[in-house]
Amino acid sequence: MNRWNTPKSLEQEVTARDTACVYCGVDFLIATTKRGEKLSWEHIINNASIITLENITKCCISCNASKAIKDLSVWLTSYYCSRKGITKETVANVVKNELVKHRHRHKSQAPRLSFEK
Repeated sequence: MNRWNTPKSLEQEVTARDTACVYCGVDFLIATTKRGEKLSWEHIINNASIITLENITKCCISCNASKAIKDLSVWLTSYYCSRKGITKETVANVVKNELVKHRHRHKSQAPRLSFEK
């Protein structure tokens, strides 16, 4: 385990899956001297206790710094994402899947209106 309590086996699965930034697509297999293009570990949902293959990803330092602790759906509407061409359609599948789950969670939590008298 590392300092975030991510098991080594999970790190290996994420490393095999995420060879590019899950947000902007910068390729981690190509060596770079640009700090912002280097990889960093990311929690899609900003909760360090969610240590799952669906929530732990790799993204570039620039995207990670921009997203920070913002909610994913809010961040996707940011100027940063607009400038970089990052949308809910362009992100990696692991992120798209979380967006779908997020949408379903919020629909199920919506208050129900009753028109009974």
